[in-house]
Amino acid sequence: MTTQGLTDGGFGIYIHWPFCAAKCPYCDFNSHVRHQPVDQERFAAAFERELSYFADLTGGKTVQSIFLGGGTPSLMDPATVERVLKAISDRWAVDSDVEISLEANPSSVEADRFRGYRAAGVNRVSLGVQSLNDKDLRLLGRLHDAATARSAIETARATFPRLSFDLIYARPDQTPDTWAGELSEALSLAADHLSLYQLTIEEGTPFFALHKAGKLRTPEPELGAEFFALTQEITTQAGLPAYEVSNHARPGAECRHNLVYWRYGDYVGVGPGAHGRIVVGANRLATSTERHPETWLDHVESRGHGLIENSGLNEEEQGDEFLLMGLRLAEGIDLNRYEAYAHRSVDPRRLKALLEHGMVEELGDNRIRATREGFFVLDAVVADLAA
Repeated sequence: MTTQGLTDGGFGIYIHWPFCAAKCPYCDFNSHVRHQPVDQERFAAAFERELSYFADLTGGKTVQSIFLGGGTPSLMDPATVERVLKAISDRWAVDSDVEISLEANPSSVEADRFRGYRAAGVNRVSLGVQSLNDKDLRLLGRLHDAATARSAIETARATFPRLSFDLIYARPDQTPDTWAGELSEALSLAADHLSLYQLTIEEGTPFFALHKAGKLRTPEPELGAEFFALTQEITTQAGLPAYEVSNHARPGAECRHNLVYWRYGDYVGVGPGAHGRIVVGANRLATSTERHPETWLDHVESRGHGLIENSGLNEEEQGDEFLLMGLRLAEGIDLNRYEAYAHRSVDPRRLKALLEHGMVEELGDNRIRATREGFFVLDAVVADLAA
């Protein structure tokens, strides 16, 4: 397979800002609370150095998307964001229509700060709203209330060309009826994109300990499936169908950066705990950086990068990842691409069985996708196809 074939999914850059004002009890992301001001000058310089390291490996590519995630990137000074974006444009060719997204929490939204991000080049913002219900916002450990969330959405819509916000559903004691009402309000506030996630209990989080002790109850799988089906029905009727398991958009408003991941494209991950997949020569490399922010900073300052993993993926691993990512998409996957990565075809008997059981469906041109039923057992579907 040619290098061009390995990068059909596009090329993006992810920047991880690891700091938050508070740690949410359901969150297992690499986020950290610091009670003293973060040295943004020092971190900006480290971002520049690590970007230079990756630019030397991936020179000649054109950046189609940039995503500033975290953590809470809206705690970054606009000047820091501007520095990072300039470092990228100084080191790579950047598409004239590049998507530049920044995650923000409603509690950290200020109109002046948002105008500063827009002036720096950010053209899409993703707000971590999570709920439009004050009681559940407190349960989720959020620092904002529903009124603040609505105000932040209004400010973002007035500032950026594109807006998305996140909600978590299947929360403790939530019913399908109350979720339907909340989702309908969200759709009335949304511009063109929503990310809607079922609450999951992740090991190592405070919610995990509470759940294990029987002090936090989440819906049974059957009710979770009802929430999911209701979500698909309401968003589709509103013109924001799911283009990925948890992401909904008007046609053409899909998050381009996340599509790079799901289409198994090429992406650089910079910052503490960032992951990447980059093609160097004929090899696809899996990269990850030191998670602890200050340790990452020391590594970058001493050796130019914070990498703790930089290893080649074999054919089986690439095929498995391609299936796992691509089958999340409504557009499905091209089995020709799978065969190019894995250097083998899927077992026709297993594929036939999945088709007969309604777990996947054919789209023509050697493409398949998971059905709604298949989404519920996606890991098992992938395991069957990869066997």
